[in-house]
Amino acid sequence: MSLARAETRRLFRRRFTSVILISVLLILAATAVGSFFSTEKVGETQIAAAKAEAQQNYQEAVKTVAADKQRCLTENPTNPAACEWPDPSPSDYDYTWYMPETFNLRSEYPTMITLLAVVLAGAAFLIGASFVGSEWNSGGMMNLLLWRPRRLQVLGTKLTVLLGWFTGLTLLLGALWTGIFTFIATSRGTTEKMTGGVWQSFGLTGLRGLALVVVAGAVGFAMASLGRHTGMALGALVGLGALQIGVYIMAQLAGAKYPEAWLAPMWAYAWMFKEYEVFDYNSCNFSGDSGCEPDKFVLTWQMTGVSLAVITVLIVGASLWAMRRRDIT
Repeated sequence: MSLARAETRRLFRRRFTSVILISVLLILAATAVGSFFSTEKVGETQIAAAKAEAQQNYQEAVKTVAADKQRCLTENPTNPAACEWPDPSPSDYDYTWYMPETFNLRSEYPTMITLLAVVLAGAAFLIGASFVGSEWNSGGMMNLLLWRPRRLQVLGTKLTVLLGWFTGLTLLLGALWTGIFTFIATSRGTTEKMTGGVWQSFGLTGLRGLALVVVAGAVGFAMASLGRHTGMALGALVGLGALQIGVYIMAQLAGAKYPEAWLAPMWAYAWMFKEYEVFDYNSCNFSGDSGCEPDKFVLTWQMTGVSLAVITVLIVGASLWAMRRRDIT
């Protein structure tokens, strides 16, 4: 049996892999079902009902304000100026605010792509860390190296099998995800303004999501291999979260202009949505048109992409170096 085939069987026969993948499917199914039943298609009936509700609320506001003014005049007969305040305006009761929730494929599907990517990235990290960490912890890695003594080939094949299967799984679920939400938009929402450029943008967002999944799987695998235990990757993840909080607090105390720019979730957001704007609200750039505008720093997907690539190469490279240089005992 080839090493790749053996690693594939080992990956999918692990109970932890099955539990995580089933959990992923349940999360995605709950999201899709919730989106379907929490939205509805908007037609003339819904628009008429929303306009009627807006008009009713406006009329009630007019009556309330008139009653308040009359009460004020009764209580202050000598000072009528104190009872002068603006009447409600019809523009304050836009009927679109009373419309039922509907699913707009063009504007809302990028968020669903990001959700899919984040869920699969978490699964890839956990399964990748457990896949190699359990081999080290149980002694299976040492037994495997007796059969196939080429260390880098063994570790590289494990990583390739993991990332290859997650790439295929992401593409498959991405296609199903697109079909499901296209159906939801058709039956419970709208597909207006869907052009070839919009679909191309969806595809590019999906590719960035795929890259996020691959990076998460590779980093989880490499961290567990470095520590020779699944707990190494999980501990590093917890440590990163604590470090992020500490850095954010210290940056605020030190008066840094953009403390949010140090948070990893903001970088992930910029990667998926192409940019993230961070503002320094202690600054003021005054202009006659817009008033006081704070300084702004823009995290772009190019910046975050380079950072993710460098971090991944360093961690995976370190795990390969450790595999080659350290004793296997």
